[in-house]
Amino acid sequence: MNYQAVDTNGIQLNVAQAGSPDAPLVILLHGFPEFSYGWRKQIPFLVDAGYRVWVPDQRGYNLSDKPDGLEAYSLDELAKDVVGLIDAAGEKKAFLVGHDWGAAVAWWVAAKYPERILKLANMNVPHGAVMQKNLRSNFAQMRKSWYIFFFQLPWLPEFLAKRQNWKIAVASLTKTSRSGTFSNEDVEKYRQAWAQPKAYKSMLNWYRVVLQKPPKPPVSSRITVPTLLIWGAKDKFLGREMAESSIELCDDGRLVFIEEATHWVQHEEAERVNELLEGFFREKRQ
Repeated sequence: MNYQAVDTNGIQLNVAQAGSPDAPLVILLHGFPEFSYGWRKQIPFLVDAGYRVWVPDQRGYNLSDKPDGLEAYSLDELAKDVVGLIDAAGEKKAFLVGHDWGAAVAWWVAAKYPERILKLANMNVPHGAVMQKNLRSNFAQMRKSWYIFFFQLPWLPEFLAKRQNWKIAVASLTKTSRSGTFSNEDVEKYRQAWAQPKAYKSMLNWYRVVLQKPPKPPVSSRITVPTLLIWGAKDKFLGREMAESSIELCDDGRLVFIEEATHWVQHEEAERVNELLEGFFREKRQ
């Protein structure tokens, strides 16, 4: 595996690349507060299974560009980044996989650019329309999502995060996952990524722009590409009822609950997730 700076949508993303250039392309999108390292248990498996794998640090994260302004982190711009990666790889279509915020981006790409996606596989984030509805009307989900509203405050969340040596960000990983999921070495790699200049503010801008300047919804909320939604049922951030509502918006969707897993399903149940992904990609659709 090697990292390369890839031009896309007017910026450069730091992209981990592995596998044969002639193999089908899989793009893996991480969420908050991770970076491309969050897919380390999937990359070698998918390469061995015969895929070309690209894993970006998404804009604002780690070593990728961090443009100024909230608008730079809108879902429309994030989706264009992904389309630009597919173009940069010389492909017309790709398999797209997302977790957490990466899943939110992947849902958006599939809704707006279905012609660029072979199949969509998401983990532990609902369809955007379902998330918006629950943030407005589901009190239990509003309580779970308290941090989204805290992140709307200017400068204070990033100031406190750095001053406390990223205590809250570390806790968002280690206190909500199964014991031992994230090692001390893992946590240190995340700390290094968060400490990159402008990184943490840029990461929070993803949350800020989606509430302060919400994007115009796609013409249709329906997802027309084949979709697999994997959901760790012990997610402390997001209710499982949103998974079921999301798959109802898919023309060809399949939902798999992993009951013993948390939000960090691809870390905790890597073998199961890898098998589900590979089986889904290879499955012939009617």
